[in-house]
Amino acid sequence: MEFDLQTRYHGAPPPMDTRNHMMSPPGGRLSYPPTGQPLQPPRTHEWSHPAHLPQNALRRDLGTMSTPESPEYIMERNSRRAAEKPTASPHYHSQRRTSNRDEFDGPHQLLEPPSAQAIAAQDKELPQLPTNLDASEQDKILHKVNDRLSQCAYDFVAKYQFRVPIEQDKRPVKVPSDREWTEWVHLLKRLATTRRIPAHLLYNRQIKQLITVLENSLEMRHAAKHQSRPVKDDRNVLQLISAGIQVAKILKDSSAMQFLDCLYVDTEKLILERRGRRVRFANP
Repeated sequence: MEFDLQTRYHGAPPPMDTRNHMMSPPGGRLSYPPTGQPLQPPRTHEWSHPAHLPQNALRRDLGTMSTPESPEYIMERNSRRAAEKPTASPHYHSQRRTSNRDEFDGPHQLLEPPSAQAIAAQDKELPQLPTNLDASEQDKILHKVNDRLSQCAYDFVAKYQFRVPIEQDKRPVKVPSDREWTEWVHLLKRLATTRRIPAHLLYNRQIKQLITVLENSLEMRHAAKHQSRPVKDDRNVLQLISAGIQVAKILKDSSAMQFLDCLYVDTEKLILERRGRRVRFANP
């Protein structure tokens, strides 16, 4: 390209602008003054700079850009930027953000305390709820609930082919008793929270209620396993059976629900019989 231009213009290079771009006049021809005379500046601003800036401003900007920065200036600039940058607190992760403030830190009210008579009545010794079943009878009933719920969970997982994680310290599941009820609860909760259980498989699509009823049934297994616990009152025993009924209901297990419902009726009948006998013995 340079050889063609020099040949065309008899060895004289074409004029270049301040950005080292070749300049061309509107007519497409280049003309040069006689040798020894300085070049005249262009008559129009269109040829001086593409951004139509004055020559003085352009020279000033170019001079600034071409001037190398001294090491002292670079160090001062970096120090100034580091000083302006906000420093993170070492305990920032433990600080509470304003947007995540607890609702109790905002506008609130305090309720009027109860009367002294009401507080005195509340602080009395708790009433003794009736207990008509001894420890062995309670253990027998709660073990029945535990075994039937384990069978219910086993059938539910096997029917819909849900994955059962293999654990090194536990044997593979072949029968419902290979896992305790607490372990079945953990498995079902994990399947529900990871959205592996479709909602249409549950009663009324109650995927959130499944977690609640499973947690309510956990006390039943604890009561059946630990023999050193205090004897439960009659209402608590019936409540644990009812929690098992809700688990079978939400898993749509009709046979398990019928078994637990019959157990509830039989237990309630036994409690009423024991209560009636004690009343007759107390009043001969």
